[in-house]
Amino acid sequence: MMALVAAVDLSAGPGVGYLPLLSLGPAFASLAGGVRRTAWVGLFAIALCAGLARHDEIIGTRAGDATFISVVGVTAAGMLAAAYRERNERELADVRTIAEVAQRVLLRPMPRRVGPVRAAVRYLSASARARIGGDLYEVVMTAQGVRVIVGDVQGKGLDAVETAAVVLGAFREAAYDEPGLPDVADRIERALARQLTSEQFVTGVLAELDPAGRLTLLNRGHPPPLLIRSGRAVQALDPPEPAPPLGLSGLVEEPAAPFSVGFAPGDRVLFYTDGVVEARNDRGVFYPLAERADLLVGADPETALDALQADLLRYAGKPLDDDAAMLMLTTEPSITA
Repeated sequence: MMALVAAVDLSAGPGVGYLPLLSLGPAFASLAGGVRRTAWVGLFAIALCAGLARHDEIIGTRAGDATFISVVGVTAAGMLAAAYRERNERELADVRTIAEVAQRVLLRPMPRRVGPVRAAVRYLSASARARIGGDLYEVVMTAQGVRVIVGDVQGKGLDAVETAAVVLGAFREAAYDEPGLPDVADRIERALARQLTSEQFVTGVLAELDPAGRLTLLNRGHPPPLLIRSGRAVQALDPPEPAPPLGLSGLVEEPAAPFSVGFAPGDRVLFYTDGVVEARNDRGVFYPLAERADLLVGADPETALDALQADLLRYAGKPLDDDAAMLMLTTEPSITA
């Protein structure tokens, strides 16, 4: 930029007044460089300004003085802006580090195998400053079998994260103690009663895979999981009757009832949050998850979810508007035989 200004000034001759444009050098340097780089660019601009001012014979004139003042002033302002930007970048890095630590505590790393089940998970946060939000998931091995929760807290921000921590804490205790999924849901409801206001809620689906090969589900207002049979048939596991989300059970007289399906060796089940199916492309069309289920067949669970995540982001073409979590469970013939 400064070389171009110098070339134009030399070709145009004195009296045209291009020299103040040299201040663009330190101005642009402050956008990407640090304080030191901005200072060096500013010093170069001042030296270049002095040489061109001598060539144009304007040293000591009002125009020459105004040019030097403008270059020095922009350099000082650029150094100050660079210092503020670097400080904000350090603070942002600290926020992201803290968020990642919180995520490892709240959403613990998923083991590749939980009892007889292989598990894989992917989490995409819509937050620009952190990698954690209100979606939640957990898989534990209990005496009754493998138990799962996948949920989505209403709202965003730190309040949603705090509520997600309450839900996961209650589930991690109740999953080992309670005999059935309705009892686990009741424990979570009691924990939420001390946390939520009357208008807040958490959608969630609880699941249990027992040693006999039955998958039992209790859906509380959450998108239905997808069951992918080993023969490539895809089935949405809709509950027989709709049920209110967790935190709103007082709206109905009868508690929600669980239901069961067979889960044969080689079958896969995908749990997900609404951030997946509510992702839109540039035409405003929702992501057709059921039509993309072939991405989940055949490949290793980790590879399958990588393919689904890449397809989702490619379909949306931009950062997601909502958090999105995907959890896939599968059993293998060699394990269940």
